Amino acid sequence: QVQLVESGGGLVQAGGSLRLSCAASGRTFSRHTVGWFRQAPGKEREFVARISWILSNTYYADSVKGRFTISRDNAQSTVYLQMHSLKPEDTAVYYCAASGRGAFATQVGEYDYWGQGTQVTVSS
Repeated sequence: QVQLVESGGGLVQAGGSLRLSCAASGRTFSRHTVGWFRQAPGKEREFVARISWILSNTYYADSVKGRFTISRDNAQSTVYLQMHSLKPEDTAVYYCAASGRGAFATQVGEYDYWGQGTQVTVSS
């Protein structure tokens, strides 16, 4: 069992930066792939980035590549999403999720545990 709590969301102007944190509890966190997803009003939840438990391999959605960086600190059981050059279209509720089944998971259905989400609003 893994429990996840996101923090770090807020209101920022376009071009600004935010760092989201995902704090996890559970003894097997280091053996889970962690992903960040986001959901804007009226839209489906979409993949943003993930970091695998295998060699901390990372993968990003094209829409955030080069602007967002995902990292993990297993000793602190925390995953971070550093976001730079934010755009109004990045506005959404951001969720972190953990998968014990898919080392390279990018689909919502591959993730077993979800946090409650944190709001990110980017003003133009």
